[in-house]
Amino acid sequence: MSDTLPAPFSPELLDRAYSELQTLHDWLRWAVSRMHQGGVYFGHGTDNAWDEAAVMLSHVLYLPPLRDEKLFSVRLTLDEKQQFVALLEQRIAQRIPAAYLTQQAYFCDLPFYVDERVLIPRSPIGELIKQQFQGLLPAGSSPAHILDLCTGSGCIAIACAVAFPEAQVDAVDISEDALAVCELNIAEHQLQERVYPILSDGFSALAGQQYDLIVTNPPYVDAEDMADLPDEYRHEPELGLASGIDGLALTRQILRDAAAHLTEQGILVCEVGNSMVELQYRYPDVPFRWLEFSAGGLGVFALSKAQLVACQHLFEES
Repeated sequence: MSDTLPAPFSPELLDRAYSELQTLHDWLRWAVSRMHQGGVYFGHGTDNAWDEAAVMLSHVLYLPPLRDEKLFSVRLTLDEKQQFVALLEQRIAQRIPAAYLTQQAYFCDLPFYVDERVLIPRSPIGELIKQQFQGLLPAGSSPAHILDLCTGSGCIAIACAVAFPEAQVDAVDISEDALAVCELNIAEHQLQERVYPILSDGFSALAGQQYDLIVTNPPYVDAEDMADLPDEYRHEPELGLASGIDGLALTRQILRDAAAHLTEQGILVCEVGNSMVELQYRYPDVPFRWLEFSAGGLGVFALSKAQLVACQHLFEES
């Protein structure tokens, strides 16, 4: 963590704010200015100060996401103002992402409990889930058995279960702490009969299991980028981010082992983020299908079982 983080708000500044700022809109605008002044980094579910402030303020007010401008004229009580300021101070001074402060993040329009045992959901794979992986799965088919490898909070597994109401989903992670959070979310969404948390190092505990769809957002940050991450990322578990010198330590294992765990028409969808450049350099002959997203995001590829089998010798040589 940086040693030069800004000091908490001065009593004089807060006295003026409590007396002069009344409405929800007043406090959102003030918080935006404070966050820009404090130089915080955005990227954990929001990409700007306004949305970040709205996340924290809606939490304080027990409101759903603040999308209705009619709410902006609502006045805050002194207690609500003080609660919001307390969150804002932690956001700026300690660089704690808003989702950890509120212990809630949205993914595929679904709410998830999060804390520092898991990464904050933000994968572009959410767009694919909403579209039911249209254009990737065999036409007219619906996956009966789905694997979410490196599940973390369980957000991808649960969102897949919602998108495919007949499917069974295995939510796999190497971290017992992450699976504890995953189980909370499975229970909250009442999916205990269809989403199953499994402790496993990669595919090691899945012998004999095959899936119509494997979705994975594994750790993919290389050593150089890990050293340069903004302070906000230091609150996330390193186990969920770092993946060796080149960022591909786990991805190489996934490419090697995935074919054995896919049905004949099965598909692997994997996110590697900025490590896509290294992946393409390392495997120039692999026909990665790089997916595009209307909401932004990159570094997600798809491969069929047939393609993985055809390239097996390349993966085993690496």
